[in-house]
Amino acid sequence: MKRKNVILTMLVILGMVTFLDRINISVAGSSIMHDLNLSPSEWGWVQSAFILSYGLMQIPMGAMGDRFGHRKILSLIVLWWSLFTAFTGLAGGLASLLVIRFMFGIGEAGSSPCSTGVISRWFEKDEVGKAQGYVWAASRMGGALTPFVVIPVMMSVGWRSAFYLLGALGIVWAIVWYFYYRDTEIGPTHKVERLKHGMQEGIWKDILRNKQFWLICGMYFFYAFGSWFFFSWFPTFMELGRGFDKTELTYAVAVPFIMSMIGNIAGGHLTDRLTRRYGIKVGRKALGSTSLAISAVCMFLAAFIPGKMAVFVFLSLCFGIFDLMLPSAWALCIDLGKRHAGTISGAMNTAGNIGGFCCGILFGELVQQSGNYNLPLYMIAVMLIVSAVLFVFINPEKPIISDTPR
Repeated sequence: MKRKNVILTMLVILGMVTFLDRINISVAGSSIMHDLNLSPSEWGWVQSAFILSYGLMQIPMGAMGDRFGHRKILSLIVLWWSLFTAFTGLAGGLASLLVIRFMFGIGEAGSSPCSTGVISRWFEKDEVGKAQGYVWAASRMGGALTPFVVIPVMMSVGWRSAFYLLGALGIVWAIVWYFYYRDTEIGPTHKVERLKHGMQEGIWKDILRNKQFWLICGMYFFYAFGSWFFFSWFPTFMELGRGFDKTELTYAVAVPFIMSMIGNIAGGHLTDRLTRRYGIKVGRKALGSTSLAISAVCMFLAAFIPGKMAVFVFLSLCFGIFDLMLPSAWALCIDLGKRHAGTISGAMNTAGNIGGFCCGILFGELVQQSGNYNLPLYMIAVMLIVSAVLFVFINPEKPIISDTPR
């Protein structure tokens, strides 16, 4: 097997571990809320404590990976968040849970931008969409596996043990990555030029003045209202909002994540294939904006039509369809960011996580005030439409940063 394929396989495994560690608290949500006596509003803050730190640290972690190398940075951050995954099982109340999840988010913040940085170093332009698709599909597979891991452990020995178990998986990955992976060799002179270029004071002025940068961040901000619903409130919504019991919840949560996994793999292949045949504008923009628009309709129907089966079908479709665009969005970071792909992807994901933070808080507050779990879904449908519109205006042929060092 080629070295780059081994590296991609490791990133795929990391994608699974990332979401196993992230989604486990959502699957165990109702049990944690009951044991720690948390209200829907307080639970919204617990979910958003992670999203806040996760969003704030995207840019620093992406830049650190670009500057210091992805071998050291990925090893350190995976070790960090794995420890705080285990520490979640020690939480005794709202305050400790908020602190632990905030610290957990600091580590997980580096996963996506650093993985993108690795892909940008090892894969060609017409391969990056497919590579991103596999990594993101793996993350969704991790989400699909989470209820099958967490619920049996939770029902046997309690929800705390599930966090200890999953924390250990990440520690193993960090050790293997550190001893196997090596950053690509670059000459000393080129390395100095690269670091100087990355640290120039004018680099962020160029980024912040660029309309493309704000469009991609805005698009991802509104998209994240939908994605973070699935990562945070979705299991609780299905259980408390639509009446799924624990046994039904296992499959009700897993199937939408499997649909998302399929969407990511298909989206990765489609964006590369469409790019080769029709050009990068069609390959990135048309696929992304269309997927978001259709998913918004599915989200609206999930909220509007009552019953277990309807919400299961439409939310499964929604998650699968809007994640068709995800490889395109992350490939855009490489198209627009060039050698600074880690930094641009970190900025985009920061914007997305600000959206996710808002979604987590607003979802909890709307449910707390109205007692209606369907109401926030209408809000999310509107956000997905806005994201689709913004995607149309992104031009992947105009890089945000010149690839030529100053």
